[in-house]
Amino acid sequence: MSGEGVSSSGESDGSGDGEGSGGGGGGTQPAPARILVVDDDPTVAEVVTGYLRRAGHTVESVADGPAALARAALLRPDLVVLDLMLPGLDGLEVCRRLRAAGPVPVIMLTARGDEDDRIAGLERGADDYVTKPFSPRELVLRVASVLRRAAAAGAAVAGAAEAPLTGAGITLDPATHRAAKDGRELALTVREFDLLAHFLRYPGQAHGREELMREVWGWDFGDLSTVTVHVRRLRAKVEEDPGRPKLIQTVWGVGYRFEPGEVAAA
Repeated sequence: MSGEGVSSSGESDGSGDGEGSGGGGGGTQPAPARILVVDDDPTVAEVVTGYLRRAGHTVESVADGPAALARAALLRPDLVVLDLMLPGLDGLEVCRRLRAAGPVPVIMLTARGDEDDRIAGLERGADDYVTKPFSPRELVLRVASVLRRAAAAGAAVAGAAEAPLTGAGITLDPATHRAAKDGRELALTVREFDLLAHFLRYPGQAHGREELMREVWGWDFGDLSTVTVHVRRLRAKVEEDPGRPKLIQTVWGVGYRFEPGEVAAA
C-alpha cells in the first residue's frame, strides 16, 4: 500500500506502511462511525482526523488523557484512536479506563517499537496498534477492520449465546466472560480469554501463529511474537508447571495445540 508516512513528530515523510502493514481484512466498508482521536501532536491529529473524515466518519480530537476520558463519556464514540504518549494521563491508563467503562474499540498509536509496549496496550484492551511512522491510509483500513469486527461481535452477542466450554478442569463462559480452573476464577485479559476459548473449541488441533492472529483476534497483519507472548502468559495461568506445559503444547514448526482431554459443552 502506498501513502504518506506520518512520523511521531507529525510530519509526512513519504514512507510507505509501517510495521505490520497489510490489507486490513476483507469485507464490506463499515457504516460511518463516531471516532475520537487522541494525540497531543496537532499535525498528527489533523492528518488522522482529515483522512478519517474523508472516509465518511464523524471525528473529534483532543490532546490529553483527561480530556479524552471526559469527551468519550459525552460522545460515546464507536472507536478511539489513542496515542500512547500523552500529557496528563498516558495512553495505557486511558485505554484501561475506557475499556472498564464499556466495550469501545481502541486503536493505539505509538512511536515505540518495543514489543513490551505493544503487548501492554493489547493487555489493556486495545484492539489494534499502529507504530509511527505510519501511512494514514493504512490507519483508515485498520479502523474499518476493527469496526467490522466490533459489529460482528455485537451481532453475535445479540444472537444465541454460546454454551460454556469445559476441559481439563477449566470452565469458560463466553456469555458472562468468566473462566475458572478447578473452581478458582482465572484473571484473564481479553486477549487471553479469547485465546483460551479458541483452544477449548478446537481441542487436539494444531494452530499456527498466523492462524491464531486471524481466527482469534481478526488481525490480518501484525507481529507474530504477540501470539507467543499471549500463549506464555496464558500458560502461566492455566498450567500446573508453565515451564513444562501439558495443556498448551508447542507443535514445533507449526504453532500450538491444546490437549485438555475430553472437552464438551457444559
